[in-house]
Amino acid sequence: MIKRLIIAVILLGIVVGGIVWFKFFRDEMIAQFLGGMVPPPVAVNAEPVQPVTWEPGIDAIGTSLSRQGVDLAIESGGLIRAVQFAANDKVTEGQMMILIDDDSEKAQLGSAEAALKVARAEESRARTLSDRGVGAATTLESAEAQVESAAAQVAIAQTALDRKTLKAPFAGVIGIPRVEVGQYVSAGEIYATLQDLSRMRVDFSVPEQQLAVLKMGGAVTVTSEVGDFSATGTITGIEPRVDPNTRMVSVRAEVENLSGGLVPGQFLRVRITLPKEEGVIAVPQTAVSSSLYGDTIYVIQDGETAEEQKVEQVFVKLGRRAGGRIEVTEGIKAGDLIVTSGQNRLTSGARVRVDNSVDLMPKAETQAE
Repeated sequence: MIKRLIIAVILLGIVVGGIVWFKFFRDEMIAQFLGGMVPPPVAVNAEPVQPVTWEPGIDAIGTSLSRQGVDLAIESGGLIRAVQFAANDKVTEGQMMILIDDDSEKAQLGSAEAALKVARAEESRARTLSDRGVGAATTLESAEAQVESAAAQVAIAQTALDRKTLKAPFAGVIGIPRVEVGQYVSAGEIYATLQDLSRMRVDFSVPEQQLAVLKMGGAVTVTSEVGDFSATGTITGIEPRVDPNTRMVSVRAEVENLSGGLVPGQFLRVRITLPKEEGVIAVPQTAVSSSLYGDTIYVIQDGETAEEQKVEQVFVKLGRRAGGRIEVTEGIKAGDLIVTSGQNRLTSGARVRVDNSVDLMPKAETQAE
């Protein structure tokens, strides 16, 4: 019995030992196999770093305003006889817009002119008597004063009559009429808006840090979100103070609007053009990878063959952005070959194969750029 037990224990030990030995042997073979495997090179897009001419600028959001734009108001109340314009008519300076009933004012003007005529006749007689030495000087002075008073009354009556005829103060485009013929209106009531659309003002704000680079006459470009409107202009005004609440500086520019594609109140994107800079290192924004540790770019190292090219992950310091490119102030130099897309599968030291015939940029990212 004991002999059988000993034989069973020996056989069990042999089986267990064989299993353990096979496990270690298998793991060692797998490690050797995997250790000898070289992963295939990763296909990437790449381009050499080259100094470029940088066109810096300041981007802002603006609102369009007409260079001349007013709400036309009634100067004197009364009954409207005629409305001599239609919505969106182009009017000229001095063109009559509205005629208000002026019969009473015409009568008052006629009465004042008649009184002036009588006063001048009295002055003439007083002057004749004074020249003959038979009239008192005070009589002539009183007659002259009566002429001046009558002339003033004529001017007052003429002014009241003129207020019944409303004319365009400048050339532009008239808006929708807000009054009708036969309507009784009061003084101060707005009857339409008049906007000169030939040139437009654009009001916008920039951070106080940019105040030093702003200058009168500086070039600006404005674009609208609708209508594909684009125009260039110049800065015509810079507020001489910083808003203490927003730390922004108000700026005004003027642009041509000969096509009439821009109207007051529109949302605009504004870019202030600054002097060009030569020799700036700028790379596609897709070449930069950002993480908690900083911004990095993969630089391709030279190899004996195309299949032996490797990448090195380099930390960089970034600067300004413009369009789809970003300035790099430290980390890379002109002539370096950098990965512009496909780096999401890379690690430092990985082998790469440059293939610019295929766009490796994700579709959504391409559209966003």
